[in-house]
Amino acid sequence: MSGRYLFKLIIAGSGGSGKTTLLKRYTTGLFSGGTKMTIGVDFSVTQCQTKFGPTTLQIWDFGGEERFRTMLPSFCLGASGCLMLFDPLRPETFHELDEWIKIVQNNTKGIPILLLSSKQDLIDEGHPFSVDLEDVHNFVKNNQLMGYMRVSSKSGMNVSESFSNISELMIQRNMKK
Repeated sequence: MSGRYLFKLIIAGSGGSGKTTLLKRYTTGLFSGGTKMTIGVDFSVTQCQTKFGPTTLQIWDFGGEERFRTMLPSFCLGASGCLMLFDPLRPETFHELDEWIKIVQNNTKGIPILLLSSKQDLIDEGHPFSVDLEDVHNFVKNNQLMGYMRVSSKSGMNVSESFSNISELMIQRNMKK
């Protein structure tokens, strides 16, 4: 597997925010709703199609439990981009993003970060979005993130698009160097 570009992409966010399920949906096309907790870090390599051509992604899925956070700074080294997730049905995962942003921004060099709210299928089924959208947009602006998307690993909504978007942002940043 080789693409025109090769990037290390990290996926971060609190435990249970949907990181591993998103990665599995993207890499296999399958939804597995009952995934187990990631211990430390998980790693995948996959190909992503972008408007700039094929891109190889080395994807690092960070365990979201607090006990694993001390090892995360070293896993950030060499990263070119980040997908940052929260579960909109669990506001604490949004409020914990400040800590995640600090870990990523303090241990990388200005990489593009795209914020994703997961589990959109549950909201479409009538569960209330319990995080204020104005707070989400303010968070994106205040932390200079590259954007915000709603995704659903169950339905597949915006899964491929989120990986394509972050890949294109990494390529554009690389072209400016």
